[in-house]
Amino acid sequence: MPHSVPEYDVIVDRDVMVPMRDGALMATDIYRPARDGKLVEGRLPVLLNRTPYNKVDNERASGYNRWFAGRGYIAISQDCRGCYRSEGDVHFLLPEAEDGFDTLAWIKQQAWAGEKVGAWGTSWAAWTQTSMAALGPDNLAAMVPNMSGSNAYTSSVRHGGALELRFLAWAFWHSALNTQARLKQDPHIAASLMAGKPSFRDWLTRLPIRPDQTQLRHTPPYECWAIELTTAADYDDYWKHPSMNPSLYWDNYPDVATLYVGGWYDSYTRGTFESFVGHGAVASAPVHVLVGPWTHGGAMPERTYAGDVEFGESAALPDFRNTHLNWFDAALKGTNGTVHAKAPVRIFVMGGGSGEKDGSGRLVHGGVWRDEQEWPLARTRFTSMFLSGNGMLDTNTPSEVSSSTTYRFDPSNPVPSIGGNVSSLSSFKGLPSGASDPESVPRSETLDEIMAAGGFDQVEREDIFGSHSPYLPLGSRPDVLVFQTPPLEENMEVTGPIEVRLWVSSSAVDTDFTAKLIDVYPSSRWYPNGYRLNLTDSIMRLRYRNGDGVPDFVTPGDVVEITITLYPTSNVFAQGHRVRLDVSSSNFPRFDVNPNTGEPIGRERRQTVANNTVYHEAGRGSVLMLPVIPK
Repeated sequence: MPHSVPEYDVIVDRDVMVPMRDGALMATDIYRPARDGKLVEGRLPVLLNRTPYNKVDNERASGYNRWFAGRGYIAISQDCRGCYRSEGDVHFLLPEAEDGFDTLAWIKQQAWAGEKVGAWGTSWAAWTQTSMAALGPDNLAAMVPNMSGSNAYTSSVRHGGALELRFLAWAFWHSALNTQARLKQDPHIAASLMAGKPSFRDWLTRLPIRPDQTQLRHTPPYECWAIELTTAADYDDYWKHPSMNPSLYWDNYPDVATLYVGGWYDSYTRGTFESFVGHGAVASAPVHVLVGPWTHGGAMPERTYAGDVEFGESAALPDFRNTHLNWFDAALKGTNGTVHAKAPVRIFVMGGGSGEKDGSGRLVHGGVWRDEQEWPLARTRFTSMFLSGNGMLDTNTPSEVSSSTTYRFDPSNPVPSIGGNVSSLSSFKGLPSGASDPESVPRSETLDEIMAAGGFDQVEREDIFGSHSPYLPLGSRPDVLVFQTPPLEENMEVTGPIEVRLWVSSSAVDTDFTAKLIDVYPSSRWYPNGYRLNLTDSIMRLRYRNGDGVPDFVTPGDVVEITITLYPTSNVFAQGHRVRLDVSSSNFPRFDVNPNTGEPIGRERRQTVANNTVYHEAGRGSVLMLPVIPK
């Protein structure tokens, strides 16, 4: 691979304290190219990574900063506000716009800094890029946001009014691991948090969390924003901040060449494409998108599998660092690399594999890479597949005068989440025996994964949260409605955004409706019972059905239309497979569970059973809108 051999030695200046506009100091490590023990003179392009995950631990795990510096960049890694060695109070994303902007302003004043700065990072460290870009810094010239959101209210934090519980989990485990001295001045606080009791698994049985009742009371900044996230369900100024909603500020972005990276099983897939489309529409610099069959994380683009599903060797990038380097070399150094000349869309189309079980016990689903020019693809045929009373899914408009299906949704018995677009939904389990310093232990060794991301057969198992013996298929539950096509006569590719439009009613003033798209494998020697592979899902809270974030309760029994926006995907449903849509009212613990009472969200104290109805009749044709790609 090009650029695989470093040209320079590296000298590191650790914990340089960079001042913010309010006087708080952010701890910053600076990796600089050197030869023969001497720093390379002159101004060099800078690469910035701002992270809440401990800059030292991140570098130990990935080595990105030293790798970049060895190839002629000054690499800067900074602990976000309130995290580890930085000052101030941690707060959910909100400080990142101003702190990132101020860091860029500080870089511009340094004698060693070139005129152009690039930014990189995954997840929260991707939000730190787009949020500071929203304030229009004039020295930001390139970004590689790996797995980042565009609008936290419509996806990635909330979906249709429901809350992704992964960020509540994040508050619990991150507060335990965060070693900022100010946060835990009393030794007994750190000791209490290190015990990991009660676990977040325990708190999932008693939601919503309440002020001063969980171990978050020991770390008030975390409790503040955890309660804030839990209760801030209406769309207001909280959700319009550039750190939360960079999609409102694309016009403010500087001329920044941006490569958005995502995964079909990532927790930010919708935001990745929204950013590519929205930012790309107003940018003069190149804006590209790269999406593989990956789950969430900085190392995931180098994996060939997601959950229980294998996609083949080609699914993994040979070296994700080189993907970054090629982008930055073209944008910041003006090299003649071809990265900016390639098609703006590169996607991995899943499916077409053998369907066997590989040596690791995973389904071989397969797939291929493909370059495209736009999103959605210009040749897409958006195809309506209607739900029918006999459980079928087809292109025929319903003709029955009266047809509906009613099920009983009990919030105390939610449908368990089996795979999907999730991340960080883990519980802190304490440090390994003999360890006393969380910074000396890899983060993965301190966490107990509550919900796994990726593709899985939709059958309950002992290790799936909320499952119960005898561990039957989800589709056999009375509160899961299954609609599917007959076995396909030929392959069908589905690539693009997906919507489910339902006509519904409920006996409650408020409830939820969920939708999940599934690729159904037929019976085989490797899977005698077939395999029901989840592809994408989402949720809609009925009071927010109008899409404006303003609650509008329904009158029990009234029929209303709702739209559930699923994450985009790309999958070939092979000949003999079925396209399946599951409709229900819960997907837990991926999303919080609606108690059906209409009480203020995050402050509920009661639950009630709802009888929820989906209509599939003339004039009320509930439909799955699929982006079908012709051969």
